[in-house]
Amino acid sequence: MATATITPDQNAVVAEIFIAAPPARVFQAISDPTQLPRWWGQDGLYRVTKSTMDLRPGGKWRSDGLGADGTEFYVEGEYLEVDPPRKLVHTWIGSYTGKQQTIVRWELEPLTVNALHPSGPRKSGTGTLVRVTQEGFAGSLDQAKAHGDGWKRVLGWLESFATKTE
Repeated sequence: MATATITPDQNAVVAEIFIAAPPARVFQAISDPTQLPRWWGQDGLYRVTKSTMDLRPGGKWRSDGLGADGTEFYVEGEYLEVDPPRKLVHTWIGSYTGKQQTIVRWELEPLTVNALHPSGPRKSGTGTLVRVTQEGFAGSLDQAKAHGDGWKRVLGWLESFATKTE
């Protein structure tokens, strides 16, 4: 399950989830414009319908989508750092937030976990700790809270997609 916290200065949201898939698989899901629309969204809420990505520092990206009521939206930005499969950093400007620009940092850390299995014995697994930091809210607590809730949903969708066997 994803978690999201707001930094004390209310400038950033930090969301995390453990995904039982290797970093390369998770990176592919967030950086492949044919895969992203397959998982980013949920019927009755909003859904990305099209994505374009020029995956290099200075390259542009854009995702277009539809809200539950049929309202079109987009999110776009520019890549600042591209370091597969460990890190992806880009600007974020949403059609729904005016000219506010934030910076999103995806950090993918390979991780081995040992957890208690419900049936009793310990179960270990390997996967990826995904940490998303979105900064630039400059004390806009309402925006930070809304994006924190959004990242929890998005990371859940990402987990479902990245761990699915096709």
